Amino acid sequence: MAVVEELLRTEESGALSFGNYKLDAKAKVDNYEHGGDLYKVKTYKELTKLEKNGMFAYESQPGTSVTSFQETEDGVTFTVEADEDAQITVGLEEDAEYSVTVGDVNIGKMKTNLGGKLSVSVELENAGEITVKIAKNG
Repeated sequence: MAVVEELLRTEESGALSFGNYKLDAKAKVDNYEHGGDLYKVKTYKELTKLEKNGMFAYESQPGTSVTSFQETEDGVTFTVEADEDAQITVGLEEDAEYSVTVGDVNIGKMKTNLGGKLSVSVELENAGEITVKIAKNG
């Protein structure tokens, strides 16, 4: 996998890909239409942030490249890549419990806060790309 040169794109599968952690300066794409929604991405080596219809969807520190980002009513799945470990936060349903899998490891159940955010650390240094699956319980 490589960085997303166009910063935000729709894949043939219908999933989104976004982010370029190789950029030294901030770059953004605004008002990107996908599936009837408007997306905005800001990305560079320190941060990658995705908004959907003006609402928080994804953020990583430092910046990452994300492919196959798919949201459903039951959670979110994506593949992430970066040069170093990252703290990733996704926007989900408020005060709900999710099962989180990073790579092949089930890291357990986590609960979102009142803002619907769930954060997970992903070890990416020398790892290539890693798939993250967050599925709602119940």
